[in-house]
Amino acid sequence: MAFKTKIISSITLVFAIGAFSVFATAQTTSETPSADANKAEKHERKGFGKRGGKFGRHGGRGMMGRHGGGMGMLRGIELTEAQKEQIKAIRQANKPSEETMAFMRSLRETRKAGGTITEDQKAQLKQMRDARREKAQAIHTQIMGILTPEQKAQLEARKAEMRQNREQWKEKRQEMREKRKADVKPADVN
Repeated sequence: MAFKTKIISSITLVFAIGAFSVFATAQTTSETPSADANKAEKHERKGFGKRGGKFGRHGGRGMMGRHGGGMGMLRGIELTEAQKEQIKAIRQANKPSEETMAFMRSLRETRKAGGTITEDQKAQLKQMRDARREKAQAIHTQIMGILTPEQKAQLEARKAEMRQNREQWKEKRQEMREKRKADVKPADVN
């Protein structure tokens, strides 16, 4: 009977090893294509930022600002194809020069390397920021000139909604701060 038990145990062990290797192989092959797909996707997106935009964190918006030269506020507003083309032309005409972009890249690389920028570079940077503000105001004026009165009303309603959301967020954040302070005080007393 001991011999029969040994044979059954051996067969069970062989079966268990075979099943384990089949499951391990199946798991490895199912992970391999997805890992390859992830590598391919990362390779395609190389140089892209978190949100899928080009060139790092700000999505290639460069000197046009956070909302792409005012286009962020136009999201949700029904624009005609002609208006879209006009806005695109305005944005293209007001792109920063390659010289400006090269200067900004050199400053970024200097800071990344742990270096400091000179006073002359700081003055140039301030001048560029001022020029960018003026250019952004001119772009805004040009784009507003393209919109119809109905679209301008939609835009104002959207701005009011965003202001309201921002105020609600501020209130919520303040409540959370007060709650945290209240939670911390009893612990400090002990």
